[in-house]
Amino acid sequence: MSATVTKFGGTSLADAEKFKQVAEIVRADEDRRYVVVSAPGKRFKGDFKITDMFYLCYEKAAAGENIDVLFNEITERYNEIIAGLGLDLSVDRELERIRNGMYNMTGRDYAASRGEYLNGIILASYLGYDFIDAREVIFFNNDGTFNAEYTNDVLSARLRRHERAVFPGFYGAMPNGTIKTFSRGGSDITGSIVARAANAKLYENWTDVSGFLMADPRVVEDPKVINTITYRELRELSYMGATVLHEDSIFPVQIAGIPINIKNTDRPEDRGTMIVAETPEYDTKNIITGIAGKKGFTAINISKDLMNVEIGFGRKVLSVLEKKNISFEHLPSGIDTMSVIIKSSDLSGRLDYVLNGIQQEACPDTVSIDEGIALIAVVGRAMVKSKGTAAKIFKAIAEADINVKMIDQGSDEINIIIGIEEKDYEKAVRAIYAEFVKD
Repeated sequence: MSATVTKFGGTSLADAEKFKQVAEIVRADEDRRYVVVSAPGKRFKGDFKITDMFYLCYEKAAAGENIDVLFNEITERYNEIIAGLGLDLSVDRELERIRNGMYNMTGRDYAASRGEYLNGIILASYLGYDFIDAREVIFFNNDGTFNAEYTNDVLSARLRRHERAVFPGFYGAMPNGTIKTFSRGGSDITGSIVARAANAKLYENWTDVSGFLMADPRVVEDPKVINTITYRELRELSYMGATVLHEDSIFPVQIAGIPINIKNTDRPEDRGTMIVAETPEYDTKNIITGIAGKKGFTAINISKDLMNVEIGFGRKVLSVLEKKNISFEHLPSGIDTMSVIIKSSDLSGRLDYVLNGIQQEACPDTVSIDEGIALIAVVGRAMVKSKGTAAKIFKAIAEADINVKMIDQGSDEINIIIGIEEKDYEKAVRAIYAEFVKD
């Protein structure tokens, strides 16, 4: 029997009416046999996310403070959902166990995962599906890394015993049985893991937008929806700040060649964005697939005569970062110069160490820094086939009176990354979008 795996985000499961909407979507297609859920999100502006409330409860309990008032708000939220669905169900026992776990310091990850756990129980009851606790089928190694192959073996075997099931997203178990979470937004990863184990024909990721947008709507007014995007393009855009889908959720489905469809819970009739392994399809008018970026970078600029013939120069520079467990983002270089682009937060309290270390290890002629750098990625599979793409990017930037601090292009030619001053970030994104996207 074919299967579609559906994952619903927090805004899609914020209250009882949203639960009903989700159930209607699931029941509309018999192939939607496996459902992955997030914790309840915000119902309105100023509301709280359940996961944030669980985090806060744990922090207060760890500080020896009473959490009853906060925990009662969480309890009321879940009881409202259950009552609104008309279910003959109680999660009081689970809630009491969670409350005791907070006081007994069962772990921050345990606290963070309970929103998904409770939502999974409730939606499974409402749909009449089986409930499978993620800690029983998703596993991490002792070092905290995800154990992909063991998980796939166990989960595949488990799914063969369940025709229809609901899974809580975001977490799994360490070898000793304790809860371990993925990074924030990790329910997307769980959905992808389940899709691979189910050998699904499709992984649907339901959220509050009708697909992946070509640019951040907070920066560009009413950006177009991307109809089709490849895994590689999505990886580039997600890494650079596009947030519709967790960047690591691509890998499990990519292994199995399963397409992802980003859909809008409030507008299920919309096509959404299809994410596929490869496609010849692209917009001949616009060329680029999307634009994304992030602020908060520092450039360490190094110069030394004859750098290009000095064996091991780059290794010496990077060894300084390695000693402090600092990763770099980009490494643009010239014959006698190189720049190391690093997240500013990673250099906090360690910048002097890094600069002194580079002086001692590599003996450069000069070392300088540029702080307050923003990176913008222009991504598109059609760029390699189109002449003048880079020229159009820099024309748009120049006409917006913006100075480019850094240029980098991937070897596969699907992206061009530029570095600019943070103050010019929004203006640059709008200028590039206007240059490429034609109505």
